[in-house]
Amino acid sequence: MDVKYENLPDTTDNIVYVRPVDVADLPEDVRAQAAGLDHLYAVHSSEGERLALVRDRKLAFVLARQNDMSPVNVH
Repeated sequence: MDVKYENLPDTTDNIVYVRPVDVADLPEDVRAQAAGLDHLYAVHSSEGERLALVRDRKLAFVLARQNDMSPVNVH
């Protein structure tokens, strides 16, 4: 079924990728701010640029959606 809907956002340019990042792999100044966490979640642009680091996956998705982006989980 191919139904066309009007007024839906074009999300192809706003896709971001959410993936876990080991704190041990981050720069020392970022590790110091991680408050004993083993991993954080990174939000990346479609070009691979890291846009944000947050405490948990849910927060990463909320952050992306609040900024009119469409988050996709990366394993």
